[in-house]
Amino acid sequence: MPGTKLKVIVTRKLPEPVETRLHELFDAELNEMDVPFTRDALADALGRADVLVPTLTDKIDAALLAQAGHNLKLIANYGAGFDHIDVQTALSRGIMVSNTPGVLAEDTADMAMALILGVPRRLKEGAALIQSGDWEGWSPTALMGHRIGGKRLGILGMGRIGRAVAQRARAFGLQIHYHNRRRLRLETEETLEATWWESLDQMLARVDILSVNAPHTPSTFHLLTARRLKLMKPTAYVINTSRGEVIDENALTRQLRAGELAGAGLDVFEHGHDVNPRLRELPNVLLLPHMGSATEEGRLEMGEKVIINIKTFADGHRPPDQVVPAML
Repeated sequence: MPGTKLKVIVTRKLPEPVETRLHELFDAELNEMDVPFTRDALADALGRADVLVPTLTDKIDAALLAQAGHNLKLIANYGAGFDHIDVQTALSRGIMVSNTPGVLAEDTADMAMALILGVPRRLKEGAALIQSGDWEGWSPTALMGHRIGGKRLGILGMGRIGRAVAQRARAFGLQIHYHNRRRLRLETEETLEATWWESLDQMLARVDILSVNAPHTPSTFHLLTARRLKLMKPTAYVINTSRGEVIDENALTRQLRAGELAGAGLDVFEHGHDVNPRLRELPNVLLLPHMGSATEEGRLEMGEKVIINIKTFADGHRPPDQVVPAML
């Protein structure tokens, strides 16, 4: 669509430099209040926009896409994950979908590593003791946790983020094990000193810490079922910085409460921001509000990718980060 100024509707407030650039390049309608769009607001935006810029809080299903206007030709998602968009339906209606891959791997891996360190060393309990004013001083047996050096780390999902976690974990002396849909190249395994397990069940039974780094797809929904979680050692920890839907959260909660797992560090939850209150009660569970990728640098890079995708589309070319059927 060369020479036209596209109507771009953005569903959430983005970093100021990103919004400024969107406003300069396009007829951009921004969300100044940063209140998530209702379903009716999303339907209205889909009906009026040439390009919609949603985030993971926007559920864009087939019913909403049926209300899209004839001008809507691109959904330029602000985020790497796209499981909240019915991509197949969008494509069938001639609407391209793009995302922002590759810019958040390092930030998310940093947060995964923080949880891998923090949960076994009982940082949550220590911080709570200080904040309460009840700390009475050092004691040889107080708040003893576990060192991570020499332990086995199992990585579920060895994409960009999984590999970044492995690189960090090696520096802390962890032994790297992984399960992935496809085995890594031999040279990559050798560089990461990683052991591949074709059987997820067999890996789960042997690791001391599990880092979940798999996307949410129909095949990964509840990949960690109650049965699989029970395969893990009672001294093991579960870390999840990917998607909450990968774990059966109720089963995880039951096992943690029963002492069948040593602890968990969770940045994502099965039902979005509706966190299981029984999880919040547990002292050995460190919960974060989906902040794994929340760095200024990462958010700006995401915005830059969105702008490049839209600008390339506006110039009559395929967006460089278009989601294609092979990715689904």
